[in-house]
Amino acid sequence: MIALKRLFGDGFRVFFLAAGLFAFLSMAVWEGYQIAQALGGTLDLPTAAPPHLWHAHEMIFGYASAALGGFLLTAVPNWTGAKSAPHRFIAVVAGLWLAGRLAVWGSGHLPPVLVAVVDLAFVPVLAANLLTQLIKRPKPQQMILVAILSIYWVANLMVHLEWTGLTGDTAWAGLRAGLVTLGTMIMVLGGRVTPGFTRNAMVQSGRGDRLPVNPMPLAGLAIAAALTQPLGYLLGAPESWLAPFALIAGTAGLARVALWRGLWTKDKPILWTLHLSYALNALGFLTLGFAQLGLTPEIAALHLLGIGGVGGMTVAIMSRATLGHTGRALVAPRPVALAYALIPLSALIRCLGAELPALSIPAILLAGALWLLAFGLYTAALWPVFWGPRKARSPAGAAPS
Repeated sequence: MIALKRLFGDGFRVFFLAAGLFAFLSMAVWEGYQIAQALGGTLDLPTAAPPHLWHAHEMIFGYASAALGGFLLTAVPNWTGAKSAPHRFIAVVAGLWLAGRLAVWGSGHLPPVLVAVVDLAFVPVLAANLLTQLIKRPKPQQMILVAILSIYWVANLMVHLEWTGLTGDTAWAGLRAGLVTLGTMIMVLGGRVTPGFTRNAMVQSGRGDRLPVNPMPLAGLAIAAALTQPLGYLLGAPESWLAPFALIAGTAGLARVALWRGLWTKDKPILWTLHLSYALNALGFLTLGFAQLGLTPEIAALHLLGIGGVGGMTVAIMSRATLGHTGRALVAPRPVALAYALIPLSALIRCLGAELPALSIPAILLAGALWLLAFGLYTAALWPVFWGPRKARSPAGAAPS
């Protein structure tokens, strides 16, 4: 009972644990479906949507929303000085998230409107909690998160509008918009924490020169250009119009990360994973721009964003926050450090399968297996931390904010 209360005592505990478990279980289902297909059989799922749409939706609006929930419930009180959410609230929003996953999973046996209502309930409650805290000390760089979260919810709404039969062809636009919204969130949050954490580590090591540089004009360009992508998909803009902005977002993102002294972090996994994930996210936007011009397969760009950017950055942030906010040293356990390496490898293999159709099935299966191994390692290594008591603050570093 004490451990259960502790689990709901901090947003990062229950949501980062849920994210790890869901990332593993949902990918296991997708792997099983792919194996059945490869063997000439089939695997019937209780979902109303085809398996590939269920897979895309649950990675974008299931796994990622849990990671977002844990981050926002943990970081925003640190930013604003407000009290953390009480146990009861965290339990309620966690229940809403879980209800959404169960509703989408069993959607083949439920009224589509009910599935939509249940699945769409989580993010507004999270956003309302975020807004009530930020409104007391509004800062543009933080208030933008409310706007991005709203776009993320509208993207999911677009998916459900088609699934309920109210629109004819909005699901794919909603899925794409949801994914690039997450990529935009990484441009904002990853662009803040990556150079900030690196600078802190360098200063603590005694280094006072050649610290990470994060020019605000370049940051603004990357974020603004990235933001055009979800808005463009939701508004039905031609992809040829979106391509230049995706190319600008990717280029500006790569220019940013090049200024953050990434090579200095090569022996510090908990830092280099931030740099690598941000770079893959930026590369995903760049590749998306090429795809919008018809120069490369879109599926490669989407998985570079989804696996390398979103998957990599969320695991990096979730593991660091979990260690820091429970008083542990900011040093990744070996299994977690291995997970950091497996996720970008999974992204690259999945992209290779998109570029070389003859390798598509083996690449999908291998990329999925690496994802499973990465999240299995992450969840197993941090399991006792999620459930265990907070330790006295480690001298190796402070909790992330």
